[in-house]
Amino acid sequence: MNIGDVSTRCGLPAKTIRYYEDIGLVTPARGENGYRSFREQDLHKLSFLGRARTLGFTIEDCRTLMALYEDETRASADVKKVARDHLRKIEDKIADLEAMRDTLTHLVDACAGDNRPDCPILKDLGQDLAG
Repeated sequence: MNIGDVSTRCGLPAKTIRYYEDIGLVTPARGENGYRSFREQDLHKLSFLGRARTLGFTIEDCRTLMALYEDETRASADVKKVARDHLRKIEDKIADLEAMRDTLTHLVDACAGDNRPDCPILKDLGQDLAG
């Protein structure tokens, strides 16, 4: 399969596929003409990577997960650790976003939004500058 066929089948842009090749996540065969020739196993790896990236795993996490996937002697505990660590990061981000939402909601509610120059939003944003 050429890169266009693989891109269509796995749903990843050709640019992403080339990047994954550049960093060693996939290694398609090369024909005499130098063109990439993807095998079914390459398509499977790219689909795996696409799904993992959709779930927010980093490239390094993907590299680890791919190695674990290919290792038939792996311990599922190793896979679970990678996923649990990633889940913890997601939960931390959610907590940060909720805190930002709460702060911004408070500031928006405190602002009169009228023609007066007094604005609690700008006052809050400028706090560190005045300190």
